[in-house]
Parts: sequence; structure tokens; C-alpha cells
Amino acid sequence: MNWLSTLFTSFLLAAPLSAMADWQFSSGPSPNAFIQANNITLELQCDRIRFAPAGYEDSQDIVNKQGLSFRFMSNGTAEVGAFQAGRANSSFRVVDNYPVEIEFNDANDYVFVLDQIAANATLNLSMTDQDISYAILELKGSSAAIRSLKRSCSNLASSGSGFRPEAPEGVVYCGGGGTQRQIEYAIVDTGSDWDARVTVNGETMDAMTSYSYFGNAEPPRGFIVALLGQDRSEFLVFEDGSERWIEYGDYRYDQCN
Repeated sequence: MNWLSTLFTSFLLAAPLSAMADWQFSSGPSPNAFIQANNITLELQCDRIRFAPAGYEDSQDIVNKQGLSFRFMSNGTAEVGAFQAGRANSSFRVVDNYPVEIEFNDANDYVFVLDQIAANATLNLSMTDQDISYAILELKGSSAAIRSLKRSCSNLASSGSGFRPEAPEGVVYCGGGGTQRQIEYAIVDTGSDWDARVTVNGETMDAMTSYSYFGNAEPPRGFIVALLGQDRSEFLVFEDGSERWIEYGDYRYDQCN
């Protein structure tokens, strides 16, 4: 291999991968708009984003830095807008062993990102501290897919069946006073009012979900859902930035894994 071939091969390895497929929309209990090509996936859900870069090491890098830059291009080179997702406005975690899940603290930030994806031609997902791209995504078909996503999410919200938060996979909450407890929960589709399960120190019971905070119009910061156990116990689930905890009785149980 001559020096020119070696240089060209090195350039290909260093260049960011581009996803050239069209955007798609999937309806159902958890509607999403997505693009998938070249081992890259970007999935837009009702209230969060999942991004699977080409390599697992990139997922780890994003989560370790707690940052991702969304750069919106009207064509291949002209940047018309950007959003810096970081510790101050978002939370990052790896889910299902690979994708990075991004939740925005302010719903208006997420709406801005969706609108920019729908309006432009190219999205560059890059490091926040360096001009290095994880992926460059073509946005052909994104406008129609995001319109369908917003319509489905709005219908779910108005019917009272949307935005059902589930416990991040594998999260365990620990704490207590004289009796130490480990608590886990899951939202399940049982077709009945008992649509959750709570496990305390290995013992599981059914529970009902309530997304209002004792009837108050404005719940405290970070409130996600109340789990009302069959034994009349109450578990209040909170998440604020990178903090996750459950309030049960007089004690707070923080994420411990």
C-alpha cells in the first residue's frame, strides 16, 4: 500500500459516520421518530432522545462528559443553530447496554431541538469540548416524522395514557433508618388499575400509579410518580438532574447502583 492509499484509509477511519437513510415514524404505546443507518441510530421519543453512536466507547464518552452538542445545518456546511446539552440542562445515561438516553430538564429545550431537526437539512452530533463529531445525520423526512410524533404524543397526553415514566433499567434505591431497605419498581401493562410493581428487600407487590402529587396542581421539583401499594404504602419517585430517589415513610432512598 503506497503512502496515498494509507493517507486515504486513515482519513476514512477518522471521519464522522453519516446516516443517509430516511427518517421513519413508529406509532404504538411508545411512539418515536427515528433514523438508523451505518450502525448509528437516533430515536426521538415523546419526552427524551436515545442516541446510539457507531461505537460503544462513544456512548461512554458522552455519558462520562455529560454533554452533547446538537449543531443544525441548513446544508452541508452552514450552521444555523445549536444546542449544548450538558449537566446544567440535561441528564445522560446508558440504557439497554448501548444507547445514550438524554432527558432535558426543560420541556421547551426539547421542543426547540425537535423543531430544529424538523426544519433543517443536516444534524451534527458532536463533542461539547472539541470539534469532533460522533455522527452527521441527514434530516430528509424528519419534518413529517416529527409531526407524526408530536400528534401521537399529544393524543396520548390528552387521553391520560401518555408519558408513563418507567424506572431506569436496573436502578436500585437504598436507605432507611433502623431497617435498611432496597427498593425497585417497574411500570407494567396489566390492563388493570394495578399498573406497577414495587419490590422491597426482595418482596414484590402490585401498586397503582398516580401522576398528581396529592391533588396539587404543582408538585415539588423532580416529582415523577406516586406508587400506591396494595398494603396502602406510598412510594414517591423523584428525579432531578443526575439525582434519583424515592421517599417512603419518613425516609429518603437514593439510587445506590
